[in-house]
Amino acid sequence: QVQLVESGGGLVQAGESLRLSCAASGRAFSSYAMNWFRQAPGKEREFVASIARNGGSTYYVDSVKGRFTISRDNAKNTVYLQMNSLKPEDTAVYYCHANRPSGGNYWGQGTQVTVSS
Repeated sequence: QVQLVESGGGLVQAGESLRLSCAASGRAFSSYAMNWFRQAPGKEREFVASIARNGGSTYYVDSVKGRFTISRDNAKNTVYLQMNSLKPEDTAVYYCHANRPSGGNYWGQGTQVTVSS
């Protein structure tokens, strides 16, 4: 069982930055690939970024490439999402997600990011 708690959301202006954190409790954090998703009002939840168990590989949706960076610290059981050059269209609830092939699929409660123009 893994519990995920996101933090770091808030209200910023376009062009500014935010850093989201997702703290995981439970066992074997390093056995999970970690992902960030987001859901804007009236839209489906979409994939944003992922990072492999050892941090060696990362993937991003095209709309955030070059602006967002996902990272993880397995010693601290935490995954981060550094978001730079934020745009109004980045406004959404951001969710942390953990999964592994051997089983386990967990979501955090989400943190609101609002970008004003």
